[in-house]
Amino acid sequence: MSSTSRIQEWGVSKLRLAFPKKQDMFFKDLSFHYHKGEKVLFLGPSGCGKSTLLQVLSGLIPKSVQLPMRAESLSIPEDWGFIFQDPDTQFCMPYVDEEIAFVLENRKIDPSKMPELIHRYLNMTGLDFVDPHRPINSLSGGMKQRLAIASVLALEPEVLFLDEPTALLDPEGTMQLWQTVRNIGSERTLVIVEHKISRILDFVDRIVLFDAHGKIIADGPKSELLKEHSRELDQYGIWHPGAWAGYEKSRLGNLKKKTYEKPLLDLKNFSVLRSRELKFSVSRLKIFRGEWIAIIGENGAGKSTMVEGLMNLIHRKGAIHWHLKHQEEDVAFVFQNPEYQFVTDRVDDELAFSLKLKKSDRNVIDRCVNETLDRYSLNEQRARHPFQLSVGQKRRLSVASSLIDRPEAVILDEPTFGQDARNTFALLDVLQQLVDEGTTVIMVTHEMEIVRHFATRVLTVKQGRLIGDSLVTDPDPGREGDPNGRIVDEDRPTVFQSQSNT
Repeated sequence: MSSTSRIQEWGVSKLRLAFPKKQDMFFKDLSFHYHKGEKVLFLGPSGCGKSTLLQVLSGLIPKSVQLPMRAESLSIPEDWGFIFQDPDTQFCMPYVDEEIAFVLENRKIDPSKMPELIHRYLNMTGLDFVDPHRPINSLSGGMKQRLAIASVLALEPEVLFLDEPTALLDPEGTMQLWQTVRNIGSERTLVIVEHKISRILDFVDRIVLFDAHGKIIADGPKSELLKEHSRELDQYGIWHPGAWAGYEKSRLGNLKKKTYEKPLLDLKNFSVLRSRELKFSVSRLKIFRGEWIAIIGENGAGKSTMVEGLMNLIHRKGAIHWHLKHQEEDVAFVFQNPEYQFVTDRVDDELAFSLKLKKSDRNVIDRCVNETLDRYSLNEQRARHPFQLSVGQKRRLSVASSLIDRPEAVILDEPTFGQDARNTFALLDVLQQLVDEGTTVIMVTHEMEIVRHFATRVLTVKQGRLIGDSLVTDPDPGREGDPNGRIVDEDRPTVFQSQSNT
């Protein structure tokens, strides 16, 4: 193949690929090609192989990630960049500025020009640090995602592979990111995996639709595909613009007015620190049993810090009192990064782990594990290692393993990122059922539709402080004027007090 043809077209023919310890092939004679300048969007249910195919198209599989695969032909662009779902997987340096400088060094950029370029690429993704020499591990998940994108933009690649780059970003960050991609992508080739498609449909010109088994069932112009395959979009849980409208109104379960009287948690002069630096503080906060609390705010506001402090995962000060007999057993926590909590080498063993600690009957454990595998669409993955799952499947496993023994309270940090619509709605139904049975849900989220439809109370965090605390009292979603879309009760008894600078 000549260099000219490689520039004009890339792709793979008759791809076959398998995962370790799995007998069946994942891709069976899959063929996909794309041309220079195309803007291609991959759609399909979580776990269908979209991210895996991106890695094949870039050459990461099998050059860096060794998996059994075979193809009649594979053409890879010479100049490309890859943005992963999990930003931690692509950092090479410990500091923000060094991460960008590492890329520039590989491009043989004059060192005297690097400071200006470092600020330029960071600013393109909304990271306007006065001093970019700061530890990467001090950034929030969303800020890490922006940094990962900035480092790839510093490559100035001709082809960009984007694997759900906005999964950890707040709404403003999502809008800003896609605007950046528009600005830098007009002359570039883009191949995108994304669940939140409403903001990118205007500049994508081709959609490839996969079924649950990694088979391409449609490939063509976006307008025709969206119109002709609307049924499959719903069936496979694609986040198309009408997904929430199609969700049954009767299933939105927080519309009943309730009174929350039994206390669950009391905070007083509570603060959380990272590397001895104050990152979150509140003078007083009470949380009650049975509430569904949404914690919202911009990336880096302190939301994850707050909930990690509640669980004593990072250093904290002040008074904290759980009104529970056994906090360690009765409060479950779901990390933003699901890999942080896996402790076994099989999916079904991961689900059974906490049940075995309580010495439950073996038959009871097996029945509960099987029911949970079905509920979270993980049956086909039961024998796989948790680290071999897709990001969406890892997230479902982390949530399922935390909820399997019915805790009295559950704290979830961005539990729906990387999830298709079908699995998101299934998870929300499970959480709503728990709330109806008396469990308290405390959820960090950027998904305002979840806040609108499910939250009974909204906590707003900004710059490490709790600046808003609102109870939902009007069962009329979509009202304007409040972040959760409904009227809130501002005259209720005070459960939150703004703190002074301490």
